[in-house]
Amino acid sequence: MATRDPLDRSHIIPPKASIRLGPTQDEEVFGEAFSGQVVSRFIKYVSKYKVLLWVAITSVLVFTVSSIAIPLIVRNVYDEALAAGSPDRGKLTTMVIVFLVAVGFNFVANYLQELIVGRVAERILVDMRRAMYDHLQRVSLSFMDKTEIGKLMARLQGDVAALQEFLQTAVFAIGDFVLLIGIIGAMVWLDWRLGLMTLAVVPTLFIIRIIWLPYARRAFLRARVTSSIVSGALAENINGIRAVQGLSREHVNYDLFDIRASDNLKAANRASKFGVMMLPIVDTLTGAAMSIIVIMGGFFVLGGTIEVGVMVAFVLFVQRFFDPIRSLTMHYNVLQRAMASGERIFEVIDVPVDIADKPHALDLDEIDGSISFKDVTFGYLPDQPILKNINFEVKPGETVALVGPTGSGKTSTTALVHRFYDVWEGSVKVGGHDVRDVTQDSLGRHVSMVLQEPFLFSGTIYENILYSKEDATREDVVAAAQAVGAHEFIMKLPGGYDTPLEQRGGNISLGQRQLISFARAIVADTKILVLDEATASIDSYTEMLIQQALNRLMEGRTGMVIAHRLATIRGADRIIVLQDGEIIEMGNHDELMTLGGMYSRLYSMNYASFDDIPDELIQQATQAANGTST
Repeated sequence: MATRDPLDRSHIIPPKASIRLGPTQDEEVFGEAFSGQVVSRFIKYVSKYKVLLWVAITSVLVFTVSSIAIPLIVRNVYDEALAAGSPDRGKLTTMVIVFLVAVGFNFVANYLQELIVGRVAERILVDMRRAMYDHLQRVSLSFMDKTEIGKLMARLQGDVAALQEFLQTAVFAIGDFVLLIGIIGAMVWLDWRLGLMTLAVVPTLFIIRIIWLPYARRAFLRARVTSSIVSGALAENINGIRAVQGLSREHVNYDLFDIRASDNLKAANRASKFGVMMLPIVDTLTGAAMSIIVIMGGFFVLGGTIEVGVMVAFVLFVQRFFDPIRSLTMHYNVLQRAMASGERIFEVIDVPVDIADKPHALDLDEIDGSISFKDVTFGYLPDQPILKNINFEVKPGETVALVGPTGSGKTSTTALVHRFYDVWEGSVKVGGHDVRDVTQDSLGRHVSMVLQEPFLFSGTIYENILYSKEDATREDVVAAAQAVGAHEFIMKLPGGYDTPLEQRGGNISLGQRQLISFARAIVADTKILVLDEATASIDSYTEMLIQQALNRLMEGRTGMVIAHRLATIRGADRIIVLQDGEIIEMGNHDELMTLGGMYSRLYSMNYASFDDIPDELIQQATQAANGTST
């Protein structure tokens, strides 16, 4: 039974115009107008920068006050200049100086608010991404198994950026609100009649917005959904480019992508239409208000009821009056998106860590390397156990191989040794201690793994081999590479051990990547070494060399080996045969072959013995393992 992604709160979106927008999906993009829980948690990240934010808010208020003061100063200048008789030049000069000072304050305050808010927003952006990244490093693999990486990346990038935008607009929204109130108060104070005439157009704007908002929401949601579909299709095809080209699906995939891209274009155009619709409406209302002020203000000036300076100040105020209204309209949309983004971000941060250290867990400095499974039952889905009543012990220094058909529970068994998951019943012990009673860090210092699909990080070959033990020397790295037969090909690369690796080691072969992962495990120098089909990507000759080297390197270490080439595990101290999550056979190679059970049948089906390899190659491998050459 399939499980739903714990982060997935949407439904499958049908193609093209068949997308139906329900209230849940609507909130997914726009969220609540205000979420106290999101804001309160967001404030925790903001509080460490409260000094800078107070400076920014002060700058916003200074900018607002100076913006209101400038038209009033202009009004006094006009009235003084047009006063009967000759104006007082000293007074006029003083007002001009005050005007220039106000403009200077306006400029400096505007610069400071933009600079400080931008920097604080970037810092909070980094802090939140660090918090999400740190938590994702510790979440249980059961969560990662059910979660699409693309969704996590969207939250790390897009949703955090939405909160950053919210911080920037929230500070400016304070200034816009204060500016709007100040302009209204100034206009009513200058002349209440012209002030009320200006405000008469505001109800029209709100009515239009009420009508516009639901249509805009649907258009924006449609654009975002189709954009996600396009991004998902693009990522899928890029990751599967080998299959696409191998099956000659280029034209088919292009047609499918073109359908999605065209659908996204239509949705984006419609969203853009609604997005820009409010701007000409606000501009039209601004023009209407300006016309009212010019016409009625002209009559009042001619009638002698107001001065020319008042008329000029009103014109300047009307020009600024609709700016904060336009900004607050956009702030509201940003606020809605930020609330939804905040919920999604904190969902990630709140993902419970199922595999966590107990209070006072043991930090093991040394272990003997023993492994014990006692009555272990485990699965990934409720009521669907993968392992059933598993019992076996591995003595220190012993090598045990796990064999069985696909889905028998081999990999799950090794995963429990490293405590990637917790057992349902029973116990798994390493070095005589239940893995649930020791710290995960100390467990990681004593257990290393080499997986079937090697993962290399961006960096040099040297850094990748050194990855699990930073205090190892360069001589340790070279020795490990020589032990697994990687030294020769590394030295042929342009930079040797300092050769940079492309993404996931794309500039070297799959077998070479696996050799590097082997060297990494050897440098880790752990008591327990787990090989999960680690030689599956290596050719038979290279695998033979590694087997010879590992025989020497496994001395004093405990090994758990999963291998689909059964010839490679014939020398294991014991072989455990699993089927349907249960142990059905156990013994060494000769005992199991004599038994004639599943192991014997599996071995006969994929027989690949060293007897098929020429004697001279076996001699070369033996000499390489012993550090000599022919």
